Amino acid sequence: MDTDGIIIRHALMHIMDSSAGIPVLSDKELDLNSEMNDFLRNHIAKLLSGDDLKNCVFDEESSEVYEILKDFNEENIIQISKRLGEMLYAIINSNPDIPGADVFFVTYQQESQVFLAILKMNYKEVYVHYSSLDENNGNMNDIMKERNALPGGGRLSEAVIISLADAQVRILEKKFEVNGQKVNYLSELFLKCHAKMSQKTKLDIVTKAAEQINKKYFDDNFEKKMETKAVIHEACEACTDEAPIKVEEISKELFGEAAPEIKEEFEKKLEKYNLPKDEIKVKSQATTKKFERQQLKTDTGIEISIPMDEYNNRNHVEFTTNPDGTVSVLIKNINKITSK
Repeated sequence: MDTDGIIIRHALMHIMDSSAGIPVLSDKELDLNSEMNDFLRNHIAKLLSGDDLKNCVFDEESSEVYEILKDFNEENIIQISKRLGEMLYAIINSNPDIPGADVFFVTYQQESQVFLAILKMNYKEVYVHYSSLDENNGNMNDIMKERNALPGGGRLSEAVIISLADAQVRILEKKFEVNGQKVNYLSELFLKCHAKMSQKTKLDIVTKAAEQINKKYFDDNFEKKMETKAVIHEACEACTDEAPIKVEEISKELFGEAAPEIKEEFEKKLEKYNLPKDEIKVKSQATTKKFERQQLKTDTGIEISIPMDEYNNRNHVEFTTNPDGTVSVLIKNINKITSK
C-alpha cells in the first residue's frame, strides 16, 4: 500500500520491558520529524496491505478498553494511552511467554477518517559493536548482544487499528501461553473483543480442505492437485474489493463435476468455519505467492517449476498420459535455455 494516503497526526511510545517490572510510560508525544513519520507510516501501510488483519467487535459490556475509548480525543492521547499501556503491561508482566515490547500509540488519518493504531514492536536480539580503551589507552573493538532492539522494516506480528468514528477494530495477533494454554491475549484479555478470521486464514482453510478431499478421493492425483492450484490462483488474480473470491464458486469449479458426496464433504469441512457461502478478499502478494507456480517432482528426481501463466498456455506446456500409465511433460517453443 502507498503511504501517501496515511497522515500521522499524533504519536507516543511506551516502554513495556517485562524484565523491568514496571512500564516506562511517556509523558510527551514523539517528535514527528520526517524520519519518524516514514517509520510509522511504513509500518501502518504494511499492516493495511496484508491479509492477516482480523475484524474484531468489542464486547461492550465487559471491555474496559471500549469504555476508555469513549472519552478518547487527540488532546488526551497521552493520558488515555498511559491507561491502556498500564492495562497491557499488566498482562505482559504476569505472563512470561508474552514478549516485551515498545508500544506505539498513533493516531493517523486516511481518506478523512481518523484511526488509533496500537503498534506492538516486540524486542529482537541483535549484535552491536562498541569500542573501549584497554589498559594501555588503545582502542579495543568488540560486539555485544542487544536484547531490546526494535524490528526494522518487516511486518509487525502484533497490532491493533481502531476506527475512532465507530470503534471498529482490526487486529493482528499471535497466541502466547497464558495459564498453561495458548491464548490470543490481545483480543481476549486486553481488548475483550470477538475476532473473526483474517482473509489469509480463510484462504488457507479452503486450500487445506481441498487438499484433504484430493488426497481422500483422488489419491493425490497430480493433475487434480494442479487443477486445484490453478483454480485458486485464477480466483486470487481476479479478486478485488468489489469482486471478492466467492467460496461457493470455488467449490463448484473444483468438485462440481465430481460425485455429489465429494462436493458435499468439501462443503461440510468449510461449514465448521461458516465458510461455504463466504467471500474472501485477498490483496497481498505474500498471501497468493504459493499459487503462482506449479511445483512438480517426478519419481526419478526431476523437479520442474512452471509459472502459472505458462502452465495455462498449452502452446508452451503439455501433459500427456501414455497408454502404459506413465506421464510425459512436453515443454514447447523454447527459444533459449540457460543453466542456473
